[in-house]
Amino acid sequence: MTSEKKEKLKTLQKTPLQKFLEFIKNLFFAAIAALLIKTFLIETSRVPTGSMEKTILVGDFLFVNKFIYGSTSPRIIPFTNIKLPYFQLPALREPRRGDIVVFEYPGDRDELEPAEVNNYVKRCIGIPGDTIEIIDKVVFVNGKEAWIPPHIQYLNPYVTPKGVPNPRIFPKGSNFNEDNYGPIVVPKKGDVIPLNLETVEQWRTIIDREYGRRVVTVEGDQVYIEGKPVKSYTLKKDYYFMMGDNRDDSADSRFWGFVPRDKIVGQAFLIYWSWDPSIPFSDFFKLLGSVRLNRIAKLVH
Repeated sequence: MTSEKKEKLKTLQKTPLQKFLEFIKNLFFAAIAALLIKTFLIETSRVPTGSMEKTILVGDFLFVNKFIYGSTSPRIIPFTNIKLPYFQLPALREPRRGDIVVFEYPGDRDELEPAEVNNYVKRCIGIPGDTIEIIDKVVFVNGKEAWIPPHIQYLNPYVTPKGVPNPRIFPKGSNFNEDNYGPIVVPKKGDVIPLNLETVEQWRTIIDREYGRRVVTVEGDQVYIEGKPVKSYTLKKDYYFMMGDNRDDSADSRFWGFVPRDKIVGQAFLIYWSWDPSIPFSDFFKLLGSVRLNRIAKLVH
């Protein structure tokens, strides 16, 4: 009798309980493998808004390369907003200008932290130390016109003139608007920023977030951190400036500020599924009929 026949005979002789336990064991190891891949190699992300159209559409589902910027252990308990302590592996490289980046939303402009943990997808426009300026909707980085994404679009032909401030814009109290913005320097780790009555509102939330609680106060003409008078602060993190390719319909760094390095999850690189999310799941067959076959397995760049 050959070894192959012996193996088949052993399988046939297994009791139902043995077969069930073997199935559970195989399922367990498959789940562990999937968890390791999702944790350290490939993340998935859904696109809920049109801020990156037409580069990425609402209803696209993305594969995200996590290890390129340094994978981390799980940051939150699944299906909750409970944060976990985590560690990060070394990065292959740092985010570059032009990368399509997936990151944890840091919160609204004046918010210490968001109520829910959500991943955003935007294009990296500025890296630590860059000077960003937008003149009549055109982005300049370090004094030169920035690279233009191939699918960039503008929905509003009107340009808000320079000097007409948008009260929702970052930083608070600036004279900027979404079409004429800056110049503003993207901060980097080790930068020493002056703190006084004129600058404190620009940096208050960033400093509070680095501490993880509200620490900046003002009394009279003096700025305090943790009750101690200060005239400057040394930043502890690198930051990035993100924008959507759909420039007139994107809530991005122009409105809520810089993204700290530790909030960056990975680089989006492939669409693995796409359909029309406006169709309710209850109408499943119509939803299935809306699948965009031409977008599946499409690289994003």
